[in-house]
Amino acid sequence: MNSPRLPEDNTHPNDAARMRTLATASSVVVWHTAPDGSVVAHNPSWEAFTGQTFDECLAWGWLDAIHPEDRAGVLATWTEGVKAGRLVELAYRLQRHDGVYRHVAAQGAPVLEGYKLREWVGFCVDVTESKRAEEALKASQERLQFLDRLAQATRPLTDAGELMQVTARMLGQYLGATRCAYADVEADSDRFTIRHDWAVDGVPSSAGVYSLDLFGPLATSNLRQGQHLVVHDVDAELGENGGAPMFKAIGIRAVVCSALAKDGRLVALMAVHQATPRRWTPAEVSVIEEVVDRCWAHIERVRDNAMLREQDRRKDEFLATLAHELRNPLAPIKYAIAMARKSPDGSCFEKAHEVIDRQVSLMARLIDDLLDLSRINRGLIQLKPERVLLSELIQQAAASSRPSMEAARHRLEVLLDPEDLWLNADPARMVQVIGNLLTNAAKYTPDGGHVRLIGRRAGDVAVLEVMDNGIGIPVGEQGQLFQMFTQLSHSAERAQGGLGIGLALVKTLVQMHQGSVRVFSDGLDQGSTFTVELPLALAAPQPIARPDPPANDMPLAANTRVLVVEDNQDGLSTLLALLDAMGYEAAGAADGVQGLEMARSFRPDVVLLDLGLPLLDGYGVARALRADPGFESVLSSR
Repeated sequence: MNSPRLPEDNTHPNDAARMRTLATASSVVVWHTAPDGSVVAHNPSWEAFTGQTFDECLAWGWLDAIHPEDRAGVLATWTEGVKAGRLVELAYRLQRHDGVYRHVAAQGAPVLEGYKLREWVGFCVDVTESKRAEEALKASQERLQFLDRLAQATRPLTDAGELMQVTARMLGQYLGATRCAYADVEADSDRFTIRHDWAVDGVPSSAGVYSLDLFGPLATSNLRQGQHLVVHDVDAELGENGGAPMFKAIGIRAVVCSALAKDGRLVALMAVHQATPRRWTPAEVSVIEEVVDRCWAHIERVRDNAMLREQDRRKDEFLATLAHELRNPLAPIKYAIAMARKSPDGSCFEKAHEVIDRQVSLMARLIDDLLDLSRINRGLIQLKPERVLLSELIQQAAASSRPSMEAARHRLEVLLDPEDLWLNADPARMVQVIGNLLTNAAKYTPDGGHVRLIGRRAGDVAVLEVMDNGIGIPVGEQGQLFQMFTQLSHSAERAQGGLGIGLALVKTLVQMHQGSVRVFSDGLDQGSTFTVELPLALAAPQPIARPDPPANDMPLAANTRVLVVEDNQDGLSTLLALLDAMGYEAAGAADGVQGLEMARSFRPDVVLLDLGLPLLDGYGVARALRADPGFESVLSSR
């Protein structure tokens, strides 16, 4: 509705100037209209703030300065108030002269002359900053409430997978996203596995294994450096050559991916997916980052606790197995002793001796493995590397394992590369590695099996393979095989004893030689292949003369004087009797102090020392003897 146009000079020029100054210097806009609510005269304050000319805001043109989304509502409220002739309050977005929309609160009041409405006057106050502060406070409160709900929901969870699921669902719903996914990243910082995700109804899961390189250079560079990837529109920002096809292949048109780096390595990702382009706000990116940090910290705690529980379970199983394995040889030993006692003519002595020797050797090997693990874990084992042929190591290990192979009627096939493959390795430890692998193959291969031992070259490394046609290993359990005290569930009924430490020793010793070991099996009853890779020596050595054996390895003369220091009375008396039977002159002491006194009076040629002695341990005795010039020529063995 339009009213008659009023004269344009009804406002004094000074008044117009004042209005422009007021609009420019403050956030208040003053305006007035005709009784019907239309503009019929200059509004200097309005014109200065909005940049509209008088002709542009004339009549109802002033509505053009109001945001299109607010315009209809303002007109309806204003018209209703004008019609009723009462105070009107409005809130809308008003375009400033620079094109920016500002939030304003407006009021209009009728001006009466007597009982007749003369005009409407009012003002608009720019409330943008206060509205932003209010919205920011509200967003902050909502964020804190969300984080609190997330904490309450995840705090009692003890399973890492369930924790990921709950976190992905709650974050995705909070952001109104299409899908939210959590991924673990492999050690190569490229392959990652989405283990759990949440998606709205009708959207497929993105769970699976992916290569980070397929998502384009921006994704790989940002995420590998621990930075966030924020893409509002994959087509516009990435393009066909920048990873957009891969994102679109799994239904992503906008994404925020928060990377978690630990010790300089990318370890985890959480991604929020949108099926349509979306303008992500800094607040949204920030909350994703915080959720990832909290989630990962919680997952690490959950996994650590699960690992402790698993280690505790394995420790209990190990102790039970250890007790069983240590007790097993005792029965045949006792039977052999009883058999010898029941044979006055001595006809069973030789057989009894063989049983006792064999069972004691088994116990000794078991204890040696335990001691080796303990020494390795404490860093007490020092390798003694030398140049050695791989073929020599293989032949030695094969020879030592033949009795167990023959006992199980296995066929052991040894295949060697015709080329001499030289290693810088500790021969004793490498023979131990190969022997443990052969023992493992013999143990888990049914009688009459086939075991192949292969030594070959592959580039700059020597490759050692032990292949069998035994019971095999399920694919899901192969990663656990080299852990200490591990015996896989599928092999429990078919194993032939052992503590599950042989392969842990293999892995540790191979790594000490700067090598690697891995296992492959197609599954149950498909056999297994263990592969060891070791760096080759840089060049073949020149032939060298073998040195004479050290004095410690020379046989002792029959009249040699031997001092035994041992606190186990049975062990001491038995060893003294054995030395006496061998023609040596022997004396014994039961503790370290007595041992030193006996050494000074007995003047031995050789001292056999136990390490765990009372009063003064074996190390102390050895140091005291070596510090005395009178014992320079004495040999000691511990």
